[in-house]
Amino acid sequence: MDSKFSYQPIYSNSRALIIGINKYKEVSPLEYAVNDAKEVSSLLINNFDFDEKNVVLLLDEDASKEAIMHEFLKLTNGDIEADERAFIFFAGHGCTRSGKRGEVGYLVPNDAKEEDFSTFIRWDDLTKNSELIPAKHMLFIMDACYGGLAITRSLKPGSVRFLKDMMVRYSRQVITAGKADEVVADSGGPIPNHSVFTGHLIEALNGNASDDQGVITANGVMAYVYEKVSKDVNSNQTPHYGFFDGDGDFIFKSPGLEDLSGDEHKDKDKLIAVPTPLLDGRVKQEEDKVAFVKRLLSNDSSSIELHDFCVDEVRCFLSASAEDNFSVQGVEFSQEEFLSRLEKYEAIVEDLSSITACTAYWAKPSHRQILQKMLSRVTDRLDSHNGLTVWLYLRWYPIIFQVYTAGIAAIEGRRYDSLRDIFYTQIGSSDFRNKQQTLVHSIGLAILELNRTDVFKKLPGHERHYVPMSEHLYKQVQPTLDDILFVGKNYESSFDEFEVMLGLAVAYERRVNEEGVWGPIGRFGWKLHNESNSPFSKILKKAKEEKDNWEPIKQGMFGGDFEKFEIAADEYSGLLSKLNWL
Repeated sequence: MDSKFSYQPIYSNSRALIIGINKYKEVSPLEYAVNDAKEVSSLLINNFDFDEKNVVLLLDEDASKEAIMHEFLKLTNGDIEADERAFIFFAGHGCTRSGKRGEVGYLVPNDAKEEDFSTFIRWDDLTKNSELIPAKHMLFIMDACYGGLAITRSLKPGSVRFLKDMMVRYSRQVITAGKADEVVADSGGPIPNHSVFTGHLIEALNGNASDDQGVITANGVMAYVYEKVSKDVNSNQTPHYGFFDGDGDFIFKSPGLEDLSGDEHKDKDKLIAVPTPLLDGRVKQEEDKVAFVKRLLSNDSSSIELHDFCVDEVRCFLSASAEDNFSVQGVEFSQEEFLSRLEKYEAIVEDLSSITACTAYWAKPSHRQILQKMLSRVTDRLDSHNGLTVWLYLRWYPIIFQVYTAGIAAIEGRRYDSLRDIFYTQIGSSDFRNKQQTLVHSIGLAILELNRTDVFKKLPGHERHYVPMSEHLYKQVQPTLDDILFVGKNYESSFDEFEVMLGLAVAYERRVNEEGVWGPIGRFGWKLHNESNSPFSKILKKAKEEKDNWEPIKQGMFGGDFEKFEIAADEYSGLLSKLNWL
């Protein structure tokens, strides 16, 4: 199964291909590339649990083009597993040629002929073939300078990520010693007999790139090496780094990771700061959708342009999520099909969720209609009554994802006016009703039906979790919000508050509609054992102390009536008291 859901928060094996070339047949020699390769190989074996038999070391005349490509492509053989990591290190010459579509980077093997580029190794030959290698994480470190790297993204300074979650996300990362027009310093580094770049790399791997919990990640190493090399007095080079595929992270060392798997009912994880350098004169990247929306939100005269842009995004979502792509009839249930649909739904709603979150966080009164239109129109095609039940209800998952992202953003910004607009958006009839109702009421019904199917317990590792969908959303929403809003380690409290407010809002709406007492219960449910300090208890206490001055009531949530809210909240509290999640 080629899916993120097939990965586990462990490495089942580790492999490395280490190349160092001092002596070339026809190219000028280097001095310390072999020392660099030997030391990196030793560090992997002695510090990071790489089995010596899985570390291939090619030095000087052994590092021909044929030998390098042979050993690299051996990683595509069937014996490598999905939960492995693969590390590629090259110390030697690199070069760049300009082509029609930009720069093309090459590595120079031992037997290269200076005027014959057919004897060089094109960088693309490695990156494109890496998709044939099953290992979930691959890290390329190249002590050479060249251009043409197709870097898709890098993390922003100060980003935080979940440790276990990074382990189960696919990634392909790279760092090079310098760019196309720079000369790599082969000596003069911080460690005698090593290049500037690899000298700082060795120090990073020896612990200088670890965080305060002892975790060493590829992003942390890249950040450390970038800062040190770019500021080294003996260096005229600037490392180039980032992702060329995926968004996980190659983990060198992760103390305490095993302690996060102690309770099979709860998905415990820890947020860690991912070191990322503040680039000098940060390179301006092409405008992305989020940056564009932020600018429109800041300008009072841009409401029409923002409206049209958001409507186009909703249209794209509706087209991508149409029944043509997610048939609800004639497709039997299987875990593989479920995981495939979940992954596709998350991919197609990601951009729209980011835009909705930005709007919820920064909306002005003139943007209220735009926010609600994005939320109401996404439900337009949920009117089919025939098909497999689980596929019918799963169509609500991307909308749930969108509501979580926007709702947590509203909580983070203390924007209870936006949370009100999200919850009480009016939507038309669908599978669940024959009259117009609020979005929060319909979301509650969708969550209830998905819970009844137990489908989210089909997620690997979630089989015995109390609230598997909540646990899954907790991990999936975080990177987006951290990148957009710099939520940091406040994320868990904002997530919990949103889920408490969602549960209370659904319970209130069900009471208004004279339905049974119920509201969705998220991760906060297994925190109730700490009665005085649980997220639910703290929110309810604050509401009862402030009554009509409680901000959600002041903003018109729960009908703007504290007494009616209190009745529904007490009924919901009674439901929670019956839980036995200790």
